[in-house]
Amino acid sequence: MEDPVLYTSLCLIMLLIALKLFLQAKKPHKNLPPSPPDLPVLGHLHLLKPPLHRTFPRLSLKYGTVFSLRFGSRRLVIVSSPSAVQECFTKNDVVLANRPPLILSKHVNYNCTTMGTAPYGDHWRNLRRIGTLQIFSSARLNMFEGIRRDEVKRLLRRISRCFSLRAGSGKVELKSMFHDLTFNIIMRMVAGKRYYGDDVADEAEAGKFREIMEEVFENAGAANPADFLPILNWIPEGFEKRVTRLAKKTDEFLQRLINEHRSRKESKNTMIVRLLSLQELQPEYYTDQIIKGFVLVSSKN
Repeated sequence: MEDPVLYTSLCLIMLLIALKLFLQAKKPHKNLPPSPPDLPVLGHLHLLKPPLHRTFPRLSLKYGTVFSLRFGSRRLVIVSSPSAVQECFTKNDVVLANRPPLILSKHVNYNCTTMGTAPYGDHWRNLRRIGTLQIFSSARLNMFEGIRRDEVKRLLRRISRCFSLRAGSGKVELKSMFHDLTFNIIMRMVAGKRYYGDDVADEAEAGKFREIMEEVFENAGAANPADFLPILNWIPEGFEKRVTRLAKKTDEFLQRLINEHRSRKESKNTMIVRLLSLQELQPEYYTDQIIKGFVLVSSKN
């Protein structure tokens, strides 16, 4: 038999938490840009109607090119003026350099320590230095020109086959092909492996990678309401539990890639090989977690 006292207590607790969040959000903030009227707890979430690229310009006509919104417990500033955007990325770039600590970043991105999620500071600057010098420099990227050429040739052959099957008429769907092209170029540069298309060395491993990437993109960005309304994490099998499982699966996959490169001592010119060679010189800094973070950031970009 269901316990009415238990359910009443849970409802009261949730109500108190919601009230606390509401009161915190209603505290006066100095120097905030103008803002539309908001709703209790939800803030301005009710204004988010697709397509967003039309919603924000419509609000800017009424509230100016710089205005503020509240999404649940988080405050945001929307900037739509080129001059204001330039000021954000020049005069105030350090002030605005941090990213919000989203739940996905906490679990999948090693407690917000990867280059794409870390707060501005010494750690982020060191990650940026590694990325600039060892991974994304022009010299390093030029070393992978052969990979890019090969993948483009494969794409053209694939398009040609599809066109032939349609007897030279009809449409050829390119979106998925460009998706596969991008991921294969990135992962061949990172790990020396193709995970999309026909010529895949290990279908089981490729399938696991595709599954992980699909889940990561599905749960990335601002798609999670619990990032704005933390009370939703109380729901059984909520977002955070799902992301925790994804993080474990992602970490195990990345660690296997690193262990494979380490045990085989591959001579391939890959990002993992480069970072492992640096790990031999500075093991206290080029840890496996740092390397996994760079693999993760590269594969998502």
